[in-house]
Amino acid sequence: MVVKYTAKSMELDMTQTENLPSTDFIRDIINEDLKANKNSGRVATRFPPEPNGYLHIGHAKSVCLNFGIAAQYKGTCNLRMDDTDPAGESMEYVESIINDVRWLGFDWEDRLFYASDYFEQLYQFAVRLIKAGKAYVCSLSPDEIREYRGTLTEPGRDSPYRNRSVEENLDLFERMRAGEFEDGSHVLRAKIDMSSPNILMRDPILYRIKRTPHYRTGNNWVIYPMYDFAHCLSDALERITHSICTLEFENNRPLYDWIVNELIEGDKPRQIEFARLNLSYTILSKRRLIELVEKGHVSGWDDPRMPTIAGMRRRGYTPEAIKTFCTKIGVAKNDNLVDITLLEACVRDDLNERCPRIMAVIRPLKVIIDNYPEDRVEEIDAPNHPQNPSMGTRKVPFSRTLYIEQDDFNENPPKKYKRLAPGREVRLRNAYVIKFERAVKDEKSGKIIEIHCTYDPTTKDNPPADGRKIEGVIHWVSEKHAIPAEVRLYDRLFSIPDPADKGDEFTKYLNPESLEVLTSCYVEPSLKGAAPGSRYQFERLGYFCIDIKDSTPQRPVFNRIASLRDTWAKVAEKGK
Repeated sequence: MVVKYTAKSMELDMTQTENLPSTDFIRDIINEDLKANKNSGRVATRFPPEPNGYLHIGHAKSVCLNFGIAAQYKGTCNLRMDDTDPAGESMEYVESIINDVRWLGFDWEDRLFYASDYFEQLYQFAVRLIKAGKAYVCSLSPDEIREYRGTLTEPGRDSPYRNRSVEENLDLFERMRAGEFEDGSHVLRAKIDMSSPNILMRDPILYRIKRTPHYRTGNNWVIYPMYDFAHCLSDALERITHSICTLEFENNRPLYDWIVNELIEGDKPRQIEFARLNLSYTILSKRRLIELVEKGHVSGWDDPRMPTIAGMRRRGYTPEAIKTFCTKIGVAKNDNLVDITLLEACVRDDLNERCPRIMAVIRPLKVIIDNYPEDRVEEIDAPNHPQNPSMGTRKVPFSRTLYIEQDDFNENPPKKYKRLAPGREVRLRNAYVIKFERAVKDEKSGKIIEIHCTYDPTTKDNPPADGRKIEGVIHWVSEKHAIPAEVRLYDRLFSIPDPADKGDEFTKYLNPESLEVLTSCYVEPSLKGAAPGSRYQFERLGYFCIDIKDSTPQRPVFNRIASLRDTWAKVAEKGK
């Protein structure tokens, strides 16, 4: 069952976020455990990413859930790197995870842990299973193990090595640790039930030989615990009470419980699964995201089109918007596809409140006001936020030669066009009414390169004295004062709602218009010296952020965070 959530169906009202009910099926379980005084009334959660990639918006949902529950119940939440597979893991990923969780606004205090911290303890746990007759060293090849495991309709078969003696298993396991054997020659398996209807319980692998240096332990180990073995025991060692994970681990829960029950006395962690986030027009598979990066479809993990926290931060999303989104979508038991318009609406509503307004022209057309004095410069008072007077005003220089948007002039205007055109007047934002007089065109291409206008000096902050109606208002910048800038217009990375459904061919559905780079743009001079990461609303154009990576004081680079409205809804409507 796939449930679709859209911005409309969620009836967005960001002012009510803090008043949403703080209950769901996970909290109901916790409440029942507290009533029963399980874990002596403690609540301890953890966020346990594998450091083999950057966190994405789906991880943000888990971060908010785990840390949010800990805060609500006055408990604790650990940050732990489940680093049990040295292939692909690195300190780069660890540092990015730490940075992302901290940027989202959460604090794990002194509780940063690594599964690799527990390698010796995990090894000793495995020895205990061997001594109890609950684990054995299997020498089948990987292909043979798969063959012996059976199918969904046929039970598995016992490994011929299943009945090795405890002494032989201990000897072989110790020699595996010592590095005597090649990769794939032996594994340690739990001895559970080869006829179990849950294939994961058919003597699962607990340890494998892997001669790959670990980014933290180096070459100290040549055997590594499997995730299913290390994860639950790490939870237990950290005294986690509620191990909250996504729905794909539901079938792993019996194994989680089996390992914990065999090896842990006293209070035991309880695994609870919730539906992972699936977001339209987006890929959230870490394997697919790695492919996008490694094959150069994006510029890196922090490409502003990526659904990674790093990408969203660079694009200009705020942690508050992301947390509001995670609150809005809630916690579900079934797989769900959330419409990306909900995330975009959360971002817009947040930015609308916090972003000062400025004027920028991204596709410039020169305007010369013929009757304005050549040597005159005025300072126009402009509000930083029309709905929030407390944000103050700024001075914007006005002169004879300006830039306006190319789209704000049309020689042959369509019906309902309210901008500048032959025989028409328009108001310049916060300034005067101007009237079109003539256009200058390139002799070869016929393209308009500048237009000439006249202005009415009586109309600054006033309607025309004769009562004529001026319908259009356009933005502008002064040519001699404007700051040259680069503007990157980012859009959705994929052109179809569910690219994950296309399997290995998902890259065929990359949106060719997901990035447009404009290099001849101008912004008003009030942005001189603005810090990277600063966010603004470009009046009439959208929300933009100064890129934290590529901007320089001499040439700022602006990333479009979001348009002023959901333009994709219009596209979809036209396609019906």
